[in-house]
Amino acid sequence: MKRCLMLLLTMTVLNPGIVSGQDSVIDEIVWIVGDEAILRSDVEAYRLFMQNEGMRFDSDPYCFIPEQIAIEKLYLNQAKIDSITVDESQVIRMTDQWTNARITQAGSREKLEEYFNKKLSQIKEERKTIVREQQTVERMKQHIVGDVKLTPSEVRSYFRNIPQDSLPMIPTTVEVQLITFEPRIPFEEIDAIKARLREYTEQVHSGQFEFSTLARMYSEDPGSASRGGDMGLQSKGSLLPEFANVAFNLSDPKRVSNIVETEYGFHIIQLIEKRGDRINCRHILLRPRVSEKELNEASARMDSLYTDIVGDKLTFDEAATYLSYDKDTRNNKGLMVNQDYESQNYGTPKFEMEELPQEAGIVVDKMQVGEISKPFRMLTNKQKEVIAIVKLKARTVSHRANLADDYQALKAVVENRKRDDLLKDWVAKKQKTTYVRISEGWRTCDFQYPGWVR
Repeated sequence: MKRCLMLLLTMTVLNPGIVSGQDSVIDEIVWIVGDEAILRSDVEAYRLFMQNEGMRFDSDPYCFIPEQIAIEKLYLNQAKIDSITVDESQVIRMTDQWTNARITQAGSREKLEEYFNKKLSQIKEERKTIVREQQTVERMKQHIVGDVKLTPSEVRSYFRNIPQDSLPMIPTTVEVQLITFEPRIPFEEIDAIKARLREYTEQVHSGQFEFSTLARMYSEDPGSASRGGDMGLQSKGSLLPEFANVAFNLSDPKRVSNIVETEYGFHIIQLIEKRGDRINCRHILLRPRVSEKELNEASARMDSLYTDIVGDKLTFDEAATYLSYDKDTRNNKGLMVNQDYESQNYGTPKFEMEELPQEAGIVVDKMQVGEISKPFRMLTNKQKEVIAIVKLKARTVSHRANLADDYQALKAVVENRKRDDLLKDWVAKKQKTTYVRISEGWRTCDFQYPGWVR
């Protein structure tokens, strides 16, 4: 039976307690929703997952869990009726990302297969089903809710009627401008890196070592080294252009590419397979080392620039635009943009302090608005050590949301509440037209939706 509860999709990931616990369960049908059954093993598996993760239920898990599964079955059944489909390429992409992450977590493809007692192809097919159902439920919810639009008067009405102590807290955020200098990499260091990569290439071509073995031993890419450099299936658009241009031109899995330079360092690549418009390959990444001498030289250059800025010889904006090495910010006068997909501030210049690079966050935390920091060392998101100076452009201190400063945040709260109300109304109506049978011993619950038992 397919398990479509969203949280269930991670329950068996490297968690032996679940498997052993589930083996002892005598299965039975506990709910029937429409023409689909909910098994006791489904409920037990999720309960054990929550228990092993140290999570707690606010209510009886034997009431909460089957109800959540039942709600999702309502969405999936309606999706069939309404012919709601999902982008299969996105399902494959998400499945590949999940699989690659779990292989890294397990330590190797073989260990993951050993844990699940299944071939990787079987694991991926099961995961694909889960992802497809998860995406279908989300699309069905969007279809039900539609495009929620609010007027300013609705937002103001919500603000007036909610108790002040129930308003959301807006965390402290900052807006930061950045200038970086990258230390010079000596030609000798680059030549040494390339010589090592050429040596690895020769060892593969001569049959002395497998590419995957060398990747595990020497690659400096933390995401793929433990998997023997295996990057998983990737589209051309998901790879850096210079890397993709070489990788997609490979045709012989026994040969190794020429050396490729990217912003992360220097690579050699080996083809695993091509599948449609996607490719799977291995790579070995080596990063040039920056000596203390080069770091000190870069610091001295940044000291001079800092002196010129505070001495009004040029503005911070001008220096960020014309002299900064940071290509992501120099076209925006050095203003950083939040690239954390999970942040509420994604795509804006607002950062909570922990969302900044660690070294920058420590410096910015002690600054006043308009102040320019002295040069400091910083590790970029590409793992490059650079010399940086920052300017604190703005700081908004943590506070209760108010209409004057946080209209968009309050609008988002009201929109989410309206969506939730629409979905609750839909589920309550759907209960009345869907056959539901709950076994004895599973009915005496304080359900979120009381219409299940009738």
